Amino acid sequence: MSSSAEARRRAVEVARGEAPFDLLLTDAQIVDMVTGEVREADVGIVGDMIASVHPRGSRRDARECRSLAGRYLSPGLIDTHVHLESSHLPPARYAEIVLAQGTTAVFWDPHELANVLGVDGVRYAVAASRDLPLQVMVAAPSSVPSTPGLEMSGADFAGKEMETMLAWPEVRGVAEVMDMYGVLHGSERMQEIVQAGLSSGKLIEGHARGLRGAELQAYLAAGVTSDHELTSADDALEKLRAGLTLQIRGSHPYLLPEIVRALKTLPHLSSQITVCTDDVPPDMLLEHGGIINLLNQLIAHGLPATDTLRFATLNAALRLQRSDLGLIAAGRRADLVVFDSLQRLCAQEVYVAGRLLARGGRLLAPIADSGEAAPRNTLQLAALSADDFMMKIGGIRHGSARLRHIRGARFTEWGEVDVDIRDGRVQLPAGFSLIWVKHRHGRHRAAPQIALLEGWGELRGAIATSYSHDSHNLVVLGRSPEDMALAANRLIASGGGMALAQAGEILAHVAMPIAGMLSDLPAAELAQQFRTLRDLSAKIADWEPPYRVFKAIEGTCLACNAGPHLTDLGLTDGGTRQIVDPLISCRETAAPENANEERRHG
Repeated sequence: MSSSAEARRRAVEVARGEAPFDLLLTDAQIVDMVTGEVREADVGIVGDMIASVHPRGSRRDARECRSLAGRYLSPGLIDTHVHLESSHLPPARYAEIVLAQGTTAVFWDPHELANVLGVDGVRYAVAASRDLPLQVMVAAPSSVPSTPGLEMSGADFAGKEMETMLAWPEVRGVAEVMDMYGVLHGSERMQEIVQAGLSSGKLIEGHARGLRGAELQAYLAAGVTSDHELTSADDALEKLRAGLTLQIRGSHPYLLPEIVRALKTLPHLSSQITVCTDDVPPDMLLEHGGIINLLNQLIAHGLPATDTLRFATLNAALRLQRSDLGLIAAGRRADLVVFDSLQRLCAQEVYVAGRLLARGGRLLAPIADSGEAAPRNTLQLAALSADDFMMKIGGIRHGSARLRHIRGARFTEWGEVDVDIRDGRVQLPAGFSLIWVKHRHGRHRAAPQIALLEGWGELRGAIATSYSHDSHNLVVLGRSPEDMALAANRLIASGGGMALAQAGEILAHVAMPIAGMLSDLPAAELAQQFRTLRDLSAKIADWEPPYRVFKAIEGTCLACNAGPHLTDLGLTDGGTRQIVDPLISCRETAAPENANEERRHG
């Protein structure tokens, strides 16, 4: 992070005019993140460092001069919370995309990899992102699993694992603390995890979804210092007033208008307001952008560009305790972005450590892979049959039952419904579908879990994914057991990914053989496959934004959230932290005379 004493001494000499700059950027309009001004200045660079910011035209001594012709110069953009795994790209391929967009530093929580591979997943994240031109700060995942006792992932993290990871220099803090219940109720595991972060002196990221009043205050008192789980403008203001660093995220764009309106009512915009992407799929990352897309949305909703850029530069650097980033000033790292307009940001040039890396939205040279061996063969599952996807009730052949079920897409509620049972199989009511989850990490051999799902409509086929926050077990949604088995088996054969099946055929499939979540494909090819899969998913599901959307498939098993969710251990209640029996009551009857007819049409 810090330059050598020799490099510093050279920068001092150059700033005093005793030697020439390596690179002099002239005729710029500096976006000053301290004062909010846009002012004329030239920037002199020595090695990887800014040596001088001085009046336009006052110096011409440089090995190379480059005129920016009046364009705007900003510090490199910083993403304060991201899961690179949601791009389904390895770190080097991800870096190629976001660097060209102006993002020069990220704070990566690799808890998706960690939930599959344990500490080795974080070790891979560190090794695969080491020496990239993108500054990758890694967080030690605290959510492995996110809800102990309600789900099982590929590992279990507590204090010992956190201490191990926090001792690594590349690890900059504790990743989002999702087990809010454990923090608030003093679970031994969460006390160990948070204390490890406090003892390390590093950051502790929050996940304060739905916390208000006394519970929010208690969460902060435990040592958590940030939150990206904003649910409304009022929620954002309460958390800001409580003292949390806000991480306005791009993955929930429907909240941005009201959050901007709320921020504009404040007497001043705090340095504790930052931005993050959280999760961006590959097609959207390529087509719309990561942080740059979020900044443009904030500007479009009425936030001044100077404030918006400060969120992604100086404020972010302060949050991440990186005094070398976030500002165009002598002594800072020369990570810079050139814009031709502040009405809509589009990176014209990107400099990393004083070197021109990208122009016109493209890297000037590809980024070499780290050479780190990618983890594969992580779906520890045998082939499945249609019978594995048939919902059955306690050995009853014919009769009826009253079942608890999941209602809703993102914000789930409990529901109850009466169902008929024919030939041992639950007859799906109109408007319902099935959700099915199977442990894929080889740590237990429990039977797959299955539940009724209302609020997703009648799915016309099946959607399967091995990328399912946060335990990443195999999840399948559908109505047809045959299609559900077909989609699931395609993923088992390919080492993971996502698949669509309908009427006995695979409509689309994206293979993700690295940990069941990352792809070997070039970014553009992966984006095209993912876009095709997303588009074709509309043949199976009737999407209803903002909650019932394709992205919700990946988060539908998040047991840490309030309400019912299905995991590999059963039907869970995120509020009470209990596994709930879906069966309320049942009644067995004699086989109906028309059972064979019902079988043919069931």
